[in-house]
Order: sequence, then structure tokens, then C-alpha cells
Amino acid sequence: MTLVILLVCVAALLVASILGVAMARFRAGSLIVYSMSLAVCTVALVLALVQLLRNAAAPTLVLPLALPWLGAHFRIDALSAFFLVVVNLGAAAASLYALGYGAHEQAPHRVLPFYPAFLAGLNLVVIADDAFSFLLCWEFMSLMSWALVMAHHRDANNRRAGYIYLVMASFGTFALMLAFGLLAGPAGSYTFEVMRTGQHGPLIAALILTLALFGAGSKAGLVPLHVWLPLAHPAAPSHVSALMSGVMTKVAVYAFIRIVLDLLGAPSWWSSMVILALAGITTVAGVLYALMQHDLKRLLAYHTVENIGIVFIGVGLAIGFQTNAMPTAAALALTAALFHVFNHSLFKSLLFFGAGAVLNATGERDMEHLGGLIHRMPYVAFTFLIGCAAISALPPLNGFVSEWLTFQAILLSPTVGEWGLKMLVPGVGAVLALSAALAAACFVKAYGVTFLGRPRTPLATRAKEADRFSLSAMFLLAALCVLAGIFPGFVIDALAPVSQALIGSRMPVQATDPWLSIIPIAASRSSYDALLVFVFIGLASFLTAMAIHRFASHAFRRSAAWDCGTPDPSPSTQYSATSFAQPIRRVYGALAFQAREQVEMPPPGDPRPAVLRVSLRDLVWDWFYAPIEGAVAATAGRLNQFQFLTIRKYLSLVFGLLIILLLVLAIWL
Repeated sequence: MTLVILLVCVAALLVASILGVAMARFRAGSLIVYSMSLAVCTVALVLALVQLLRNAAAPTLVLPLALPWLGAHFRIDALSAFFLVVVNLGAAAASLYALGYGAHEQAPHRVLPFYPAFLAGLNLVVIADDAFSFLLCWEFMSLMSWALVMAHHRDANNRRAGYIYLVMASFGTFALMLAFGLLAGPAGSYTFEVMRTGQHGPLIAALILTLALFGAGSKAGLVPLHVWLPLAHPAAPSHVSALMSGVMTKVAVYAFIRIVLDLLGAPSWWSSMVILALAGITTVAGVLYALMQHDLKRLLAYHTVENIGIVFIGVGLAIGFQTNAMPTAAALALTAALFHVFNHSLFKSLLFFGAGAVLNATGERDMEHLGGLIHRMPYVAFTFLIGCAAISALPPLNGFVSEWLTFQAILLSPTVGEWGLKMLVPGVGAVLALSAALAAACFVKAYGVTFLGRPRTPLATRAKEADRFSLSAMFLLAALCVLAGIFPGFVIDALAPVSQALIGSRMPVQATDPWLSIIPIAASRSSYDALLVFVFIGLASFLTAMAIHRFASHAFRRSAAWDCGTPDPSPSTQYSATSFAQPIRRVYGALAFQAREQVEMPPPGDPRPAVLRVSLRDLVWDWFYAPIEGAVAATAGRLNQFQFLTIRKYLSLVFGLLIILLLVLAIWL
């Protein structure tokens, strides 16, 4: 029954998409489409949450809508129920936000028809139970998101982002198609139920893992497959950016977990090393790239890369522990990864909502043109601050819990048997610690330059608070960040059916512990009392404020604020995004970006200002994709001459190819 209602919800979203085509030109069109999306996704969220907490897999539903001899198979188990919660919670929040944000959309006819269809595709991917339906829904999801990225297609940067995204999405679909083909084997049965019973040799298993990494990793944003992500996320409308970053990348994580931990069978220990190595590189590269950005949405997009790396660290650890017969440690690592999936969907959506509110109020995404917005947009500033603290893994918010659980799993690595894992896992732990510190620095920069200080442009001076729908969505996600951080035991217990189904083990029950503390393995090893930390921070802040008000002098005098010895009131005298990132750029930039600084200092007496030019290179693009792009362009240029041949030359070409084909067949047979 649950599955039937979910499919009805998907059908309702497709109806909303049709209404979006018909009503996009009317002012009430966005209100109707987004209200329908909000209502449908809320129903789907409740159904998925009930299904997850009940831990009862729904029977497979077969619809005669796909291949005639196969049909379309749909099923909900614990894994798909959890990701349905992530998908529909993010979709409901984005739809609520869009009720206000959509009123400012310049091209609603390019957004409304595709937005509900995108949500339908996200849901269908998670419940698909055969390879054909999965790939069809996956490609549908990709095409709808591409259409939303191209909503503002008149911008050349957006067109380039859409082109690169489409190429990478097609590459990922092709890799997944090959992976499912290998999983199906010679028998060619494409249902997931039959794939689970297949037996694969080491070489085939390695190929399936590699193809899954390419297919799901390209959509999730694993380095070096991440190049589309920092281009597409800023190009899309902000509520779509939140969905792509907070939800769609998690659907890619779902695809990888479904293939590697469910369909492939028992993994090998070396697969853990491959995943951990890629995840570690992704984590540190994402945060370093984010630190160098001035565009607020581009910064958030690169931080998605970092957080996807953290999720894959947990998945890689789970596989490594599972192959070493450490089920409790594997359950801890997988729970940490899934918890971070949930957390990232919350605070990254919140931050993209905040960036969209800033963009609506100022028309700017460049932090160098903002500043002082805390006085003009106090509610947005407050919720954005909670998102910054959560993504920086500061207690007692939710981001800290999942990263702390990941560290607890890393500390169990000395008991694994393989020396490769014993050496790699501590290195990944060091990388994770470094990325956590750099993430905090990055969001101090993002929040400080955007909301604090003085306005750098008149646009920032004229900014106004966001609408009530946008604020409602932001406060909802901010509250969930706080609640998931204070009461993490309930989230961990809700994830237990997923780890039990995939690993065969689960973490101990957490919600019954005193003070709602969480104990990952045993109290003698480690524990975390989130509620006590929250109470302590609240009391300490309250007592400090009371002491200041009680004992501070009530006499006051007016004086100019400390100005660093510079009485110039110009906003250019304060810290900028470039100056804040300069020390980190000088430490890591030469290695990671081949950063170069060029200073032009006029001679004494010359009134010209000094100029600092900073050049950064995207080494992944330069080394991996630029040569491919050049080769494709050169090949296309050479082949272009074939469209200008005469009839005689065309016939000669066809005759020559026919002779070659016959010769090949004669030699082969």
C-alpha cells in the first residue's frame, strides 16, 4: 500500500509538471506548482519515515510499463526508505522556499515545467528495483536537472555549465549501464532480486566497482569527476541548487551503496582502499577549492565535493571492516556515512537558501560586493550562521555528530588485518581532520565577508529581508540541524535497519542511554553527550551575558570605533575574501592550484595604485579534461569535412567501408 501511494505521489508530481507548462505565464502558476509539490512531497516524506521506522520491506510491485518481457519493478526496503526521507524532506523544504523565491524568478516558464518532474525522477530512482527502470529514471532525473540548469540559458557561463553537466551525466549513465550489464551476467536478468544471487569473479567484481565509481561518482562529485558541479550548481535557481547539492548527490550515493553493498555481494578488502583514497582526495580538494572562491554559490558547490568525500570515507571504512569480519565497526562506519548524508542534506540546503536570499536582495553572488547584511537581513544572517556552524562540524550541531562518528570508526582501524588499510586509514583520518579545520576557516570567511563589516557596494546597502516563505524554510532546516545535533541517538536508531540489512549488524540502541548520550562501541572507549554540551553552552553564554550586564560599568561615552590606525571609512579598508584566504593560498596554493601572485608597485611619486594579481589553475581540468576537449574538437574539425563530400565521394566511401567490413568478417570467421 505504501508503495502504491508513493507512485501516486510521483504521478501527482508529473501532473504538477504539466500544470507548470500550462500556467507558467500566469502569476499564480508558481504558487500552484510549488504548493502541489510541497503537499505531495510532505505526504511522501511521512510515508517514507513510517516505512523506515517500521522496518518492514514492502513487496515488489511490477508495472507493465517498461520492456514487455521485464516490466517496471518498484520496491521499498530500509535503504530506499531512508533515502526517500532525504529526498522528500529536501524537496518539501525547497518547495516551501520556492513559494517566496519563485516570485522573483525571471523565467518561470523554464523552471515550473521541470521542477516537479525533477522531484518525480529523484523519487523513482530510489524505488526502482530493476536495472532498466533505474537507468530510465536516472536519465530522466539528469535531463530534468539539466533543463533547470539551463533555465537562464542566455548567460554564456550557464550554457557552458549545462553542456559540461550533460556530457558528464551521459558518461555516468553509460558507466552505470555497463555495471548493470556485468551484474546481470550471461543470463541477462535485470531485476535486482536476481542480481543479488549472482556470483562474480575478482576481475568482474573489480570492473563493476570501477564502473560504479565512475557512474555514481560523477553524479555525486568525486574528484576528478566533479568538474560539472561547481559550474552547474551556481547556474541553477537557488532552490534547484539546494536540491542538486543536498538531494541529487545523495541519490548518487544511494546508487553506489545499492550496487556495491547490496547487488555486488561480498566486497574485497582492496576495494575499500580504492574508495578511501578517492574519498580522502575528494575531501581535501573540495575544501581547498572552496576556500579560493569569491562566488558564494560556487563556494557552497565546492563544499558539496568535500562532504561527499566524507560520506565515501564512511562507506570505504564500512567495506574494509566488513571484509575483516568486524561487523560492529562496519555498522558504525556505515551509520556515520548515512548520518552525514542526512546532515548534509539539511545544512547544505539551508546554506543555498541563504545564498539565494542574498542574491534576491542584492543581485550579487560575489562576496567582495557584499558585507554588512546582518543589519539588513538579520533572520537570514541568523539561520545562515547556524548552517555555517553545522557544516563546520561545531558542537552541538548535527555536522559534528556524523564527523565524530567517522573519527570513532577510524580509531578502530588498528585491528584490521591488511597492512594497506592499517597505513591508509590513519592518513585518511589526518586528511579528514585537516578538512574539518579548513572548512571552519572557509565558513568564517563566507559568513564574515558576506554578513559582517560594512557594505562594500550600494547594492548591499539597499538589501531587504527575505520573504516569509523563504524564512520559514530556512528556520525549519536550522531547527532540524539543532535537533539532530542535540538528539543524535534517535537518528542513529532510525538508521539501524539500513546497516542491519546491508552489513548484518547495527550500532547499539542509543535513545535509552542516560542524558541521551551516544556510545558508538562501548562507554569505556568513547561517548558524546550532546544534550549536556548544549545545556553547558547555553548556560555559559547566559551567565557570561548576565555577568557583563551586572558588573560592567553603566557609564558610557561615545567614541570612534578602533580603526586599525586608519581613519578612512571606505569599505575597502576591511578584510576581503581574497585577503582572508591569502595565508591558506600561500601554504597550499602552489601545490593544489599552481597559484601565482604578481604585484605591481609603482615607483615613489607615481599616483597609480598598487595592483595584486592572483592566478589559480584548476589542475584537474587542465590535466584530465582539457586534453580530451582538445582532442574531441580536433577530431570533430577533421570529420566535419565529410558533410561537404560529393555524391561520387560518398558512394566511394561506402563501397570502401563495405569491402573492409567483408574482409574483417572473412578473417574472423
